Amino acid sequence: MDLNEKVITTHKLTKRFGDFVATNEITFDVYKGEIFGFLGANGAGKTTAMRMLCGLSTPSSGEASIAGYDIYKETEKVKAHIGYMSQKFSLYEDLTVMENIRLFGGIYGMSNAYIKSKSEALIQQLGMEKEVKKLVGSLPLGWKQKLAFSVAVFHEPKIVFLDEPTGGVDPITRRQFWDLIYEAADRGITIFVTTHYMDEAEYCNRISMMVDGYIKALDSPTRLKQQYSAETMDEVFFELARGAQRKGD
Repeated sequence: MDLNEKVITTHKLTKRFGDFVATNEITFDVYKGEIFGFLGANGAGKTTAMRMLCGLSTPSSGEASIAGYDIYKETEKVKAHIGYMSQKFSLYEDLTVMENIRLFGGIYGMSNAYIKSKSEALIQQLGMEKEVKKLVGSLPLGWKQKLAFSVAVFHEPKIVFLDEPTGGVDPITRRQFWDLIYEAADRGITIFVTTHYMDEAEYCNRISMMVDGYIKALDSPTRLKQQYSAETMDEVFFELARGAQRKGD
């Protein structure tokens, strides 16, 4: 993590839907190579905030820049410098593993030579040599999620946004998935991840806790546990979220 380089900055970022304030003046910075956990109960405002940061939703007020680009004026540049993996599996199930890799490599503007060399290394890294020609739809969920993450960082973006990427996978696969996250962070890719698994919060450099559209806490897992006299992040979460009013995001 490079504390000298901010890749996400927000200041009083707000999103309103009529009288409803989904995110209320949230302010934070995220640094190069940081694994930043963005946590909160359903209805906290996590998904709304992530959509604004990805350039998919225009804020009502406030400021933010992603990889140095303004999210109001330079949304296409923002999109070119990020990767994204949704909560739901985001590749094409009726294409093979290799066809998906080539397709997304082309979408990201990579050359054929780059795609060829990078895809070969990727397949070997994932141990999917025997699955290259299989339809993605035939793969177990854990394989799909690891492949989806690898494709999301295929173009070496400055930031990758992960929206509950390990939902529904077994604990061993979750651990393997986080190994991929660590490797990407070591290469200088910033990881912005939402998760409802509180044990995964322990894997982050810092986490923010959103409650009813506000950021209620932001620090390292260790310091947050100290601050709230808690032994686990579950206890911190329950302490912060027990008074939440919202039930859906």
